[in-house]
Amino acid sequence: MGSTSENNGSENNGSENHSSENHSSENHSSAGVGRRDLIRRSAALGLIAVPTMSFLSACASGGGDDDSGDNTSKGKTTKENPFGVEKGGKLDVVIFKGGYGDAYAKAWEADFQKKLGVTSTHTGTQEITGKLQPRFNAGNPPDIVDDSGAQQIKVDVLYRNGQLLDLAGVLDSPSVDDPSKKVRDTLIPGTLDPGLQEGKVVALNYIYTVWGLWYSGKLFKEKGWEEPKTWADFLAICKDAKSQNIGGLAHQGKYPYYINVAIMDLIAKKGGLDAMKAIDNLDPKAFVGSDAAQAGIEAIYEVVEKGYLMPGTNGLTHTESQTRWNQYKAAFITCGSWLENEQLKQTPDDFDMKFMPMPLLPDSAMPFEAIRAGSGEPFIIPKKAKNLPAAQEFARRMLSKEWSTLFAKEANSLTILKDGVDAGVQLRPGTQSTVEASKAAGDNTFRFLYTEWYSEMGASIEAASNELMAKRIQPKEWLKRAQAAVDKAAKDPASKKNHRD
Repeated sequence: MGSTSENNGSENNGSENHSSENHSSENHSSAGVGRRDLIRRSAALGLIAVPTMSFLSACASGGGDDDSGDNTSKGKTTKENPFGVEKGGKLDVVIFKGGYGDAYAKAWEADFQKKLGVTSTHTGTQEITGKLQPRFNAGNPPDIVDDSGAQQIKVDVLYRNGQLLDLAGVLDSPSVDDPSKKVRDTLIPGTLDPGLQEGKVVALNYIYTVWGLWYSGKLFKEKGWEEPKTWADFLAICKDAKSQNIGGLAHQGKYPYYINVAIMDLIAKKGGLDAMKAIDNLDPKAFVGSDAAQAGIEAIYEVVEKGYLMPGTNGLTHTESQTRWNQYKAAFITCGSWLENEQLKQTPDDFDMKFMPMPLLPDSAMPFEAIRAGSGEPFIIPKKAKNLPAAQEFARRMLSKEWSTLFAKEANSLTILKDGVDAGVQLRPGTQSTVEASKAAGDNTFRFLYTEWYSEMGASIEAASNELMAKRIQPKEWLKRAQAAVDKAAKDPASKKNHRD
């Protein structure tokens, strides 16, 4: 989805950006490892049973002012037009044009004009901060923004500056598909969490995303390699690859968000829910004093020390590193499920792209099948949008089966809408493999939230990872720097308003 520092799609929000979940009383239950209720979801019907975010559940407390939003004169409100969108209006739409492109948004805009008579100004770009920060500063923001990519404007920063609309009005409005239900009740549980700031959903993370390792089925078949389930087996493949002048692991070196996918996945799977909660809740022993954190970072550093990295990967952008991986110059690469879309032009027809969960360290709390999963690609509505009624109605329609299916057709990905994709939509092989991994994971899914809550902390940890991958620091120093970032975030009084149960 690029999400986060890139996450979501091309670069996507790195921070994982991508995600959000319900903070209403009906959705806001805490859940631990034992929660068994699975969520049925189909994409190309019957494909998957996507799990409840059993490791994801988070609760946040906090208040804030009423963001009802009334920047444009409203037309008559009806069940079909709950925000009173006026015909003949204009909507300013900005879309992060990363791994998912922006053709899906143009299809949405065409349908919006046809049905509501609202024309759109469309901007597709990867320069989100460059193009939009001056507009936010001048009090002239767009109406709705896909705020993603390496140049994302951090959601927590926008929120603290009072620039984001609380999306409760959208989430509590009637569903397009079933007006007897609220929009929030049609979404996969857990998928609103990453959009929470102080108890309010201010970002709608739209795409159902998974993160982990990727490899070429063709290369693995040629080399006789099997998908590694343990870290020892992973290292054995890296060693064999190196002996054949192939890199073991590639990562998008200029954007250390990506290597943190591997690092943080290893920590989560090793230490389980407690290890993740310690980090998200800014525990004084989140990193220094955490056996899981020490094991995870030492495992990644072993790849560096033994020379298993793809040569040059530390200095490459995301697309440069991914393209070399597509050229069979590395066995593995870390990424989210936007990878296949982003690399369509660079991927050989017979590459056979495959997704897999992070292999296990010894005595891990989670099973091999556990994956980081949730929502990505955050859409926001600025408080000072000129046409708030149309922006809110646009967001409501994004969460309809018609628009969810349009997205799947154009962007080869799933959305956070339960059963939101028509049965006839066929996904590409790499994306299909993420569907199968989600099904295998059952309720063993997890997701960190510190990246959305504390972007400065996330950036500091990424900077430490960049130094580690270049062998300028060792694991002990990485742990110290990561803990220092946690401790700094914990001193901010605002951090008390975010808490994970």
